[in-house]
Amino acid sequence: MTAVIDVSGRLCKMPASAAEPVDYTLKVGDTRIPLNDLIGHPLRLDYDGVIRCIHCDRTTKKSFNQGYCFPCFRKLAACDSCIMSPEKCHYHLGTCREPEWGETHCMTEHVVYLANSSGLKVGITRASQVPTRWIDQGAVEAIPMLRVATRQLAGLVEVACKQHVADRTNWRAMLKGDVPELDLPAERSRLLGLIAGELADLRAEHGADALREVREEALSLSYPVEVWPAKIKTHNLDKEPSVEGVLQGVKGQYLILDTGVINIRKFTAYQVRLQVFARA
Repeated sequence: MTAVIDVSGRLCKMPASAAEPVDYTLKVGDTRIPLNDLIGHPLRLDYDGVIRCIHCDRTTKKSFNQGYCFPCFRKLAACDSCIMSPEKCHYHLGTCREPEWGETHCMTEHVVYLANSSGLKVGITRASQVPTRWIDQGAVEAIPMLRVATRQLAGLVEVACKQHVADRTNWRAMLKGDVPELDLPAERSRLLGLIAGELADLRAEHGADALREVREEALSLSYPVEVWPAKIKTHNLDKEPSVEGVLQGVKGQYLILDTGVINIRKFTAYQVRLQVFARA
């Protein structure tokens, strides 16, 4: 079988834009491949055993934090523990690993939002990452709840919200398309009422303008999926360096094949060869 696309290079997180449906691109090295047009095509992904750090480009036997070598994982602010626990941000203490990075990524406006990816969840993201963050999580709908001055404040609000609502996605349910209908504006009002005391305390400490409730509308998202999997099987390039199947859809950062699903973001920095073949 002759490939209609045959490229090699380092895998990257898939860029996506909020079209109808979401428009995906697969980056392999310097090549950008429009994915929506390839739904229904057989493809093959071969990992050649090489991982190159997305920051310093050195070869590493293991990827840390989705694409970094261990030295970069230890020294970069993007890999600090406060990225996963933003309420622990320590920029204000003068101990940020990279203060300039902190200025642009943490000391900037963030959005606290509600999303429906496999049910109701709360999350935070930089204002500039809306709606990219929602797409990466496979949300079918999302709505901003508050706009806050810093990442740490967003994390503190999220901690308060987590007493009442989940902060994680059930990725298996998300990939099956098994998502309940929710009234996100009503859920936003309900949750703001439940955390009103915590918000008042944060405003008293950080200033009234540091946390602003918003009444922005919800954004609905659909995804380029022809067939939803009834059962989820995952492909892992570390265990099976060759993956083959017919591309049936894309959602979140997953390719949905008739043989299983693969999380492209998980394998950022892996050197691969991608071959796409004509539809049968």
